[in-house]
Amino acid sequence: MTLIAEDLLLLLLDDESGKPSADSTKLPRVLAGALVVELALGGSLRITGPGEQTKKDHVVVAGDPPADPLLRRVFDLVATASRPMKPQKVIEKSQKNLAKELAARLVAQGFVTEKQDKVWGLFPTTTWPARDTSREKVLRDALRSALVDGTTPTPHSAALISLISAVDLTHKVIVDADKKLLKTRAKQIAEGEWAGAAVRKAVSDVNAAVTAAIMVPVIVSTTSS
Repeated sequence: MTLIAEDLLLLLLDDESGKPSADSTKLPRVLAGALVVELALGGSLRITGPGEQTKKDHVVVAGDPPADPLLRRVFDLVATASRPMKPQKVIEKSQKNLAKELAARLVAQGFVTEKQDKVWGLFPTTTWPARDTSREKVLRDALRSALVDGTTPTPHSAALISLISAVDLTHKVIVDADKKLLKTRAKQIAEGEWAGAAVRKAVSDVNAAVTAAIMVPVIVSTTSS
């Protein structure tokens, strides 16, 4: 089984150019958010609610550590922190080099190839064009079924839809459908009954954290100008 974050990156990479459709601000944050969501789905982490000993809206350990090394790294970050962190902080501390690590895993699985190049012959760049699109087709078909045909998505598909919606790229993944319809349906799924309350809380908070993280550079840039 591939991770939600691996499938998310696979869907956000252009098959021909190998470039991600999400920019360098959004991509690492939404990928890190995908790891947090997967840990919540697996019961390893959860987001606190009101009336708990730990202040609400903080990430805490809820179960056993996962076997996957990338998931384990985020789990250990939360487990060993001196004080509970909000989802945005966990995302910020988990995003470094994450896209490249996930891309390397996709390369190892044979889904993409790694291409090294230089922009204007000066600046090194790496892209990941498609090699085997079978997994990507399965994912897109499942997302199309939920978003366009109105079928009930699996928790894995619903998590992907929620995360893609968080960076407003649903129309890039399903390119030949009405953009407004996709956006509305994605929001309905993100807020729907596809998982338990704790997982939906994690998705909601991760999406808010991704949005907040994206807005900070914009606000700073606007203020400085």
